[in-house]
Amino acid sequence: MATAEASYERVAAKLAERPGVVRAKMFGMPVVKIKGKAFTGLFGEDMVFKLGAGSAGHAKALALKGSVIWDPSGMGRAFKDWVQVPSAHAKTWSTFADRAFEAAARS
Repeated sequence: MATAEASYERVAAKLAERPGVVRAKMFGMPVVKIKGKAFTGLFGEDMVFKLGAGSAGHAKALALKGSVIWDPSGMGRAFKDWVQVPSAHAKTWSTFADRAFEAAARS
């Protein structure tokens, strides 16, 4: 079974092939950015995606068992546009990464 980091690396490498997309760090974690703004990253064993609260992708990600609104501090200050998807759903990560990219590229 692939590790979360290896699964993330595959997704991030594919995203980085797109024009304007760069890999970086945010909150000490690896992220992928476009236009200077992060839209996905690896948070522990989970991947996080900026899908936009209320979007269909946001709802689909939250429907997965164990997925939550991302709270990077763990202190009740969740980022409502972001969803944290556990590594148990790593097969879905590329789909959500594509959706996050599309949303970030439009903004």
